[in-house]
Amino acid sequence: MKKILLILASFMSLNGCMQSTALLGPAITVGTTGNVYQASLSYGSNMAVKQITGKTPSGHMTSYVDNKNKEKKFEKEITRLLQSHIEIMRKKLALKN
Repeated sequence: MKKILLILASFMSLNGCMQSTALLGPAITVGTTGNVYQASLSYGSNMAVKQITGKTPSGHMTSYVDNKNKEKKFEKEITRLLQSHIEIMRKKLALKN
C-alpha cells in the first residue's frame, strides 16, 4: 500500500516537470558531443513544432498515430459492413435463381 501511495504521490508531484524537459535533450547533446549547433537546432525545431501545431513534438506524433489507428478501424468497419451486405445480396440472388 505504501508503494502505491508513493508512486501516486511522485506522479502528482512530477507531473509539471514534463515541459521543462524540452531543454534536457539539447543539454545532454551539448554535454556528450559538445555540438552546440546540433543542440540549438534540436531545441529550435521542437519550439517551432510546438508553436505551429500547439503541441509538443511527442504529443503531435502521438495524435498523428492515434488518427492513423482511427482511420484503420474505420476502414475495417466499412469493409466488414460491405462484406456482410454482399453476402446478403448473394443469398437473395441465389433464392431468386
